[in-house]
Amino acid sequence: MNIHTATIKGVHQTSHTRGAPRGVHLATAAPRQPDAADLRSRVDKVAAAAAAHAAAVDNQSRFPREAIDAARAERLLSIAVPRELGGEGLGAAEIVDVCYALGKACASTAMIYAMHQTKVACLVRHGRGSAWHRLLLRRLCAEQLLLASSTTEGQAGGDVRHSAAPVEGGAARITLERQATVISYGEAADGIVTTARRAAGAASSDQVLVAFLKEDYTLERLNGWDALGMRGTCSAGFKLAASGLREQILPEPYETIHSHTMMPFAHLAWSGAWAGIAAAAVDRARAFVRKAVHRSGGTLPPGAAHLTRALATHRTLRGLIAAALARFAAASADPAVLESVDFQSGMNLHKVNASELAVATVMSAMQACGLAGYRNDGDFTMGRHLRDVLSAPIMISNDRILANAAAASLLGGTPASLRD
Repeated sequence: MNIHTATIKGVHQTSHTRGAPRGVHLATAAPRQPDAADLRSRVDKVAAAAAAHAAAVDNQSRFPREAIDAARAERLLSIAVPRELGGEGLGAAEIVDVCYALGKACASTAMIYAMHQTKVACLVRHGRGSAWHRLLLRRLCAEQLLLASSTTEGQAGGDVRHSAAPVEGGAARITLERQATVISYGEAADGIVTTARRAAGAASSDQVLVAFLKEDYTLERLNGWDALGMRGTCSAGFKLAASGLREQILPEPYETIHSHTMMPFAHLAWSGAWAGIAAAAVDRARAFVRKAVHRSGGTLPPGAAHLTRALATHRTLRGLIAAALARFAAASADPAVLESVDFQSGMNLHKVNASELAVATVMSAMQACGLAGYRNDGDFTMGRHLRDVLSAPIMISNDRILANAAAASLLGGTPASLRD
């Protein structure tokens, strides 16, 4: 292996030290100037690649390699990284829009992109004060690295606020072994950002977030991924065995990272992907109704009312996401607001509401198409869209969120005004 070096603000790293990001040649990866038309063109190219292979990704339950390769070619994996580190400095609203566009083309691609960008958001907001993580972000931009997430393990399931496996080691180096029940696209990722207990003697809720690169860990498969939908996310379970430098632990506690960035950003990005799936279903239902009207000489088919309902619920979903994005933007600079019960409950319930609206939209779209939507063949099939969107209420189960929010709902009253 060649040994590269990089110096960032006086910090010297070498890649032969296991866990340190390899050096990058930034002259080959100059930051792009953010431009809405340019971004739309790049996203359209990736969406076209995703759509062309969406059926094969679903049928074969395989990673959407073509779409992610296209995202790398268009440098979409680094658009949220600040410009001074080689990215484009785009915010949550732009990321969610990309998730929406990709969701219309291939749900698995959109969800992979959403999960990657959630990890990037955590690194940008909570790791920029760390020389190691700044270097990682530079390398991510130069090499278009794809990051995966590991937040579920053992019997905890979707309880991401508790970890069983601890970080172990000394002052310089660390190790981590965890039984991860799910690591989406783990085998295809260039790195994994994982939660862990701070130390062997720490409480399960005393967590840290650690970034490991592919050369830092091994994955031993525990189970496969033969699921109803989102088949291309390849969300298998693994034993993760990792080692690296202590600097690879993000400097802020995971409790802060979770409330400020991880949870709200994930729920916004996921909802963008779900809204994209729903939009694709609505477009297909509209095409079906138009064709039926043309064939009948102007008479609406029996399912036309379901198209109206699908359009209404999708409009509500889009408005919900826009409002949540505005709320996140307004709160992002105020830690007290981000950590408040009202904000945390609101962003968690956004996930519940968005997932349910997305499912309702696709169901109505399928009903608008009738048997043509129910069939797995033909131009108006809704099978893949429905199977994919049914994952929405299950990812961090809505039941878990509602149960956890029950206690908080007792603390306040209803607003005095509709504008409050």
